[in-house]
Order: sequence, then structure tokens, then C-alpha cells
Amino acid sequence: MKILLTGVTGYIGKRLLPVLVAHGHKVVCVVRDRNRLSLPPSIVPLVDVVEADFFDKATLQAIPLDINAAYYLIHSMSTSEKFMEMEQQCAANFREAVERTSAKQVIYLSGIVNDAALSYHLSSRKMVEEALQSIIYSLTTLRAGIIIGSGSASFEIMRDLVEKLPVMITPKWLRTLCQPIGVADVIRFLDAALLNENTFKQNFDIGGPDILSYKDMLLGYAKVRGIKRRILIVPVMTPKLSSYWLYFITSTSYKLASALVDSMKVEVVCRNNDINKLLNIDPIPYNQAIERALAVIDDNQIVSSWKDAFSSSNINFRISDFLNVPTHGCFKDKKSYRVVSHEQCLENIWRIGGTNGWYFANWLWRLRGFIDKLFGGVGLRRGRTHSAEIAPGDAIDFWRVLYASKEDSRLLLFAEMKLPGEAWLELKIRGGRLYQTATFRPKGLLGRLYWMMLYPAHIFIFRVMAKRIASD
Repeated sequence: MKILLTGVTGYIGKRLLPVLVAHGHKVVCVVRDRNRLSLPPSIVPLVDVVEADFFDKATLQAIPLDINAAYYLIHSMSTSEKFMEMEQQCAANFREAVERTSAKQVIYLSGIVNDAALSYHLSSRKMVEEALQSIIYSLTTLRAGIIIGSGSASFEIMRDLVEKLPVMITPKWLRTLCQPIGVADVIRFLDAALLNENTFKQNFDIGGPDILSYKDMLLGYAKVRGIKRRILIVPVMTPKLSSYWLYFITSTSYKLASALVDSMKVEVVCRNNDINKLLNIDPIPYNQAIERALAVIDDNQIVSSWKDAFSSSNINFRISDFLNVPTHGCFKDKKSYRVVSHEQCLENIWRIGGTNGWYFANWLWRLRGFIDKLFGGVGLRRGRTHSAEIAPGDAIDFWRVLYASKEDSRLLLFAEMKLPGEAWLELKIRGGRLYQTATFRPKGLLGRLYWMMLYPAHIFIFRVMAKRIASD
């Protein structure tokens, strides 16, 4: 079968793609920026990549007409005032594009929307479902609550809270009930529903066997980890204060924290489990989902992470727009050292950031990250998804990977921290030498003052950093 897959660079799409390929499907991946899509060499011959933007109808002509089914996995946690309108428009454009094809089914992964009073984002998901309805193809909607898996936003926030805080003073929404589900089971449902006529023109709630409060989930994580935690619930913490609490304690961005707090006040419990019998799937319990997620993290085998999504930062851009580092009107700091070993130097480059740090003055990098958080930036808490692998689009602390090629011995990063300008960091090996270039394009007088103030520190930090990457 020929399957259209959207959201392939996202948390769920990146995990669903290899499953579809393994089952013999030809997958057409629709991406807004093909530079963000990094495919394993083994599946490249089995995948077609189409560059299209569902906000630009003209680009949708590139979608092939001979597809059999499609997945709609597009969703943003933006807090823009036009967020709901944008989500609906995107879904409507997708529907019109698919209606021109031979697709029999569209599968949409949504949120559980059974509560009478929905949050802003859950309301948007319900309206997207309505916008996807068609008389040309059959819509199957799978509605999930909290997804538990390595790299999921909910799991990583829980992990941050439990690992960092022996005692938590928390808002009252921790009493809200939900029905979490393991990410592997979400993928199983998405796969099993494909072209299954028993799921056509229907919506289903999918969840694990446990109905828990958020407090139960945090304490359940602590039990699996074998650590003791106390949670005190107070009624006076406002949504805004709750959002700031999540923002400063965890690795989440403020806009994502706000969206999560808004949604966590709503019960997300399944209506029934009819879909389990229909597709012969028995979801694993919550504690097993936690154990699996921790095992994947321990083995350093995280497939996808919310931190690599653009929603984890404060900006959204096309990687291709920043691949060519500017020269006009820019300040540059250049360092070059002869490498002791090409292979070791390349390995050092590929392990930069995250828990491995920046090879020198890590406390200053952490201080810069803390200052960035104070001003609403991403800080250093995103770390990196994998300790030794890098792909375009990945997040590394407060940087975004623009280009990463071991064959070319080159890594190019773009800064997502709060800056009065734009910044790039390039590391490449040429002719037995490491070339490290920091580029800053200032915006106005403030940008120039910023560079001049930090330049003395940059000279020292970047020099030692480059020397250690080349020689260690």
C-alpha cells in the first residue's frame, strides 16, 4: 500500500514511519522542510519525500494522487492568538488535498475530549477532527491522553520533577484524573487501524488500563525508580504561577508549560475500551510503560523527543533559510587547531552539549542558560536526544542543528537562545585541522554592544574549547 504520512519529523511520526515500512508499505513523507528529515539508509529506497506546506495550497500539488491512506499527525502547542484558526485551516487544506487522491482512509491522532469544559488546545483538536471529516474518504480518529515514552513531553516533565524535587508543592490540578498510555501502544493502534474497515468513520479513545491522578503518576514514577517523594497540594497556585513553576523546574518551554497546565485541568479518561477488542490490542499498565521508557533511556536508544520539535523553542523557521552562514554585517570568532586524530576529533564534535558539556567552562554555559531562562528562553535544559548521534533539526541545549554530516566532517548549529541578533556555531575538519567559527549577526546597537561585552569571554572560552575538541 502507498501511505501518506504527515508529521514525520515529530514525536509520533518518527516512530510510526519504520513500522509502516517494516510492514511493506511505500510511505510518502510530507515535510515542510526536507532538510529536517533524516532517514536511516536502510529505508531510504522505500520512502518518497514530498516538500509541501499545508498553509500553502499551491505546494500541495506535489502530493501524489495514487495513495491508499493517509495519517494526519500535525499538531502544535503554540499559544498564538490565531492558533485555533491556523489549526483548522491546516486541516481543511489537508482534507482538500487528500480528497483529490484515491485515499480511502485518513487516520488522525487527537486528544481525549470527553469533558464538558475543554482546554483551548483540546478544543482545537476537536475542531480539527471536524475539519477533517469528508464524504470522499473515511476518517478514523484515535484519541489519546497522556503518552508515556522516552522523549515524550509528559514523561520528560514528570522525570524532571521527580528526579529533582524530593518534596513538591504543587497546584490542585494534580488531582485531575487521566488514563495514560505507552507510546508503543499508540503506535500499535495507529498501525492496526490502517485500512481496517471496522474503524472507518469512527472515533475511539485509546488508553492504558490504569486511571490515575497526576499525583499518582508522579508517585508511580518515583516507585519505579525506587526513590521516595512527598507531594503537597496547595489551592492557591494560579495557572500562570503553575506554568512558571513547570518552566523553571523542568526542560519545557513556557508556551508548552502554559498549554499543558491549561489541559491538565481537564479529565482525560476513555469512554470505553471497545477499540482494544476490535484491534486485539491489550495496552500495558502505567508502571510497565515507565519501566520501558527508562530502559530505553538507559540504553541510549531514544527514537524521538519533543525537545527536537520546534515547539520546544521560541522560534519557527526553515533550516534551509539559515544553512548559508552570512558574512556581511557579522562579527566572527575563528579558531583553528591541528587535530591529533580525525576520528577522535569528529567523535568529540558529535558528543558536544548535553550531559557531555562544552569541553570548557561548563559552569559559564550553565550560567548563560539560566540567564536565558530568566528572559523566557529555552536555556540548557533540553540537553540532547542522543549522546552520540546528531541529525538536522535536533536540539542541542540552546542550539538547533542545521547541518550534520560525518562524511563531510561538519556540524552547523543555530542559536535559539534570547539574543539581540542571530548566532551560528560551525565545527568542521579540513586538511587535518579543526576550524571552529562563531558568527553573530547583530540587530541594531544593542546587538553590537552585546557582542563587544562578551567578546573577551568568547576569545578565552572558544579558544580552549576548540583546542580540547581537536586534541582530546
